Amino acid sequence: MLKRTDRLLDWFCARIPVPPKNIKGGRPRTDRRKRKALAGGFRLLDNGGRCKDLPRQFGSKSAGHRFFQRLVREGVLERLLQEAGQLVEEHGEYRLYECFPDAAFCPARGGGDGIGRTKVGKGVKILIAVDARGLPIAVQSCSARPHESTLAQGWFDFMLTKEVPERLVGEKAWESDALDRAFAARGMELIAPHRSSRRPENRTQDGRSLRRYRRRWVVERTVARLLHFRRLCIRWEQSSRAFEAYLQMACAFLLVRQVPG
Repeated sequence: MLKRTDRLLDWFCARIPVPPKNIKGGRPRTDRRKRKALAGGFRLLDNGGRCKDLPRQFGSKSAGHRFFQRLVREGVLERLLQEAGQLVEEHGEYRLYECFPDAAFCPARGGGDGIGRTKVGKGVKILIAVDARGLPIAVQSCSARPHESTLAQGWFDFMLTKEVPERLVGEKAWESDALDRAFAARGMELIAPHRSSRRPENRTQDGRSLRRYRRRWVVERTVARLLHFRRLCIRWEQSSRAFEAYLQMACAFLLVRQVPG
């Protein structure tokens, strides 16, 4: 079961808007019903089940499904993730002197949009960048077909922080003079190991900067924490927005948990 505290659940509930009153009448949604539906969403994120498999303690199954679909349709979870990033930044918990990007493959079993075919099957990629502590600063999902190097410049389109990191420590696939210039224009220094085919006279990095590459276990640890949520291990959703909403919920959970108090 997902380890969550009442403080985290209260933080999410306080920022989810109340839906407008139905012109056809019906019972108005109360905070208690909203809290049950949100707790059911956390359970689905944790065990990867379906709405119809939720226990009765989380309220009506159809109401919980409609509640989550409304959050996806209105982009509520994306705004919650942005607020979680601002909260962490205000408390000074981010360490932006270096960041580490990485991608994780997620197979798709249910079909739908935004899926790409690879050598290992159809699926999507989870793109994430973390700071020196392993806290997410940028996250999104896309088709698994494009190579990481082609997605590098759009990696930080959805930033959770106002400041940009000083250094970007990428894998060997990120080694490119064009990417060096592109990230330098954004105020970031790209650090990536050179390929063996690069000539010695064209090398742009030495061993001092490449020492930071040893700390890439930070982003690998964060990816492992995300994939601990079984809903993110395999994409069953037909809609890419629904899958990305679960991803945003998981990242917001990791961020808010780091804020003291």
